[in-house]
Amino acid sequence: MNTIQPPSPAISSWKRAKLRVTQSIKLRMVLVFLLLAAAMTVVVITGAQKAFSMGWREAARPLLMDYVDRLAGEITAGGAPNVERAQAITARLPLTVRIEGPQVKWASHPDQEVPDWQRQGRSDERRFQREDWGGGKDWQRILQRQTADGHRIEFGINEEVFERRPRLIGYALAALLLLTLLAWLYVRRLLKPLDAIGEGARRFGAGDFSQPIPARCLHGPDELGELAQTINTMGQDIHQMLEAKRALLLAISHELRSPLTRARLNTELLPETVEVNPQREALLRDLQEMAGLISDLLENERLSARHAALQREPVALAALAKEVIAEVLARQPVRPDARTEVVLDAAPDLPALALDPARIRLLLRNLLDNSLRHGAGAALPPELHLRVDGKGLQIEVRDHGPGVPDDQIPHLAEPFFRPDAARTRAQGGVGLGLTLCKLVAQAHGGTFAVRNTRPGLAVTVTLPAT
Repeated sequence: MNTIQPPSPAISSWKRAKLRVTQSIKLRMVLVFLLLAAAMTVVVITGAQKAFSMGWREAARPLLMDYVDRLAGEITAGGAPNVERAQAITARLPLTVRIEGPQVKWASHPDQEVPDWQRQGRSDERRFQREDWGGGKDWQRILQRQTADGHRIEFGINEEVFERRPRLIGYALAALLLLTLLAWLYVRRLLKPLDAIGEGARRFGAGDFSQPIPARCLHGPDELGELAQTINTMGQDIHQMLEAKRALLLAISHELRSPLTRARLNTELLPETVEVNPQREALLRDLQEMAGLISDLLENERLSARHAALQREPVALAALAKEVIAEVLARQPVRPDARTEVVLDAAPDLPALALDPARIRLLLRNLLDNSLRHGAGAALPPELHLRVDGKGLQIEVRDHGPGVPDDQIPHLAEPFFRPDAARTRAQGGVGLGLTLCKLVAQAHGGTFAVRNTRPGLAVTVTLPAT
């Protein structure tokens, strides 16, 4: 059986670091600065080396040749090369001397490896093609001298006298890290207003316009300050438009109640005759639906307002659920496919939480109405589960109907959204039931979730246990 191996911690860390770099403008700016600094350093050093070497090469060659001639003349002052004079020169100057010939064969530093730039022209060594000083023949002409008696004197640099300081590399790396840290801190301070701007935009998106972007982020007439000011202005405009819409909707809803009440009263005063009764009952049902819609709209606006006022008191949820089930079943229409049962599964250890009983009753009634409508004709009745888990108190209502398409589940709690408009209109739904359930859950500090259970649909409301 094939098993899937989990990703190694190293790979996961690398992916997380890569994702963080690609999503952070601060880190990318620091990396761009570092790459630009490294590129400029390479270009400047390389260009300076080329400029100085090409300019000084021709001027330094005759001076070096004259100096080597003088040293060779000092070694061969008596005709043949003198080892004592060569030793005196190497003791006085950071040079190496190698003498090869029929009478004298001596090297001042035999254990020191001949550098590559001195190997040119040797038949027993690999050729090192180098263009400094004009090629290998120039080096032979500059640093090597032939005496009249057949000896060859070769000069070089004594690398042992140059003190190597590896600590300087560590100091350079430490300075580089310090500069990188300073650059990061500066970029972080420079872009810090972006964090406050992002938090303010998220607050505005969630409907909280009470706290604008702090004025400390508007520290100057730069692009970030202008962006923060623009977002604050946009948030104020959106808040004013939403408040105007809410005020208009509340005013219309309140104004409609009076004529609806008068129309219902006039309808009930109609004579009860065989000819009038069908129209009278139909008109009363329509007026009742309109009154329910207005009540739902008013409740929706009340719960949509931030810090919705809740009348909290200890609630025995199991007893309340039994009352709501009885009320909902009593209002079921008389049809052959109408359900007359709801399965209640209540855990024995349900705590008595401080809830708003009227809003919880509304939540249960809407969930049960929704499950009875969409579970009509199913083999099993709807189920109401009340249980406690690590997240808090869970209220779940499930039907065994056809469910809804998966792509429409995120929209079910939107106002006036109906996945099957023709069927829900015929059954009396207006598209506000699940919206009110979600608002009631959020007003209590809880969560609202919908999922397909195949068959059927399950709506889960989780309320905090405190």
